[in-house]
Amino acid sequence: MGEVPIDREGWRDLLRRVTRRTHAQADAEDLLHSAWLRLERYKAQHTVENPQAFLVRTAVNIGIDDNRHDRLLPQERGDHATEIASDAPLQDEVIVARARLERVKEGLAKLTPRTREVFLMHRIDGMKYREIAQALGISQSAVEKHIARAALFLAEWTEGW
Repeated sequence: MGEVPIDREGWRDLLRRVTRRTHAQADAEDLLHSAWLRLERYKAQHTVENPQAFLVRTAVNIGIDDNRHDRLLPQERGDHATEIASDAPLQDEVIVARARLERVKEGLAKLTPRTREVFLMHRIDGMKYREIAQALGISQSAVEKHIARAALFLAEWTEGW
């Protein structure tokens, strides 16, 4: 039965092997330490023929398990970054959105009163073309034309914003 090297050079060799197989130099030390603990527990009940291979293989397997866990359950990792992350827009996005909204308001002001009224009834109040036509006493075709005119004008008005 081979002995586990406890000198620095032996440990560095194991670290190099783990790093090479996991491509995670920053985590190699932690993985190897976890593997060492598992080796000690395992050795209490079993014979280990090649402790170095056991350590490397176990460290690699722990790394694979950690990667799978991170991909599948990031919210359960206790990662502070996920706790801090917010779905709220960034400040610069808010400023841009407000500027765009002001541009749209200016564009709405430039529409004829009837076109603006029809457009807002549809977009803001959520009314259907048929309902707008009945409410204003105009044809559904006229409602469609007002909304198309408003949408085209506002698209051109806000282009580049």
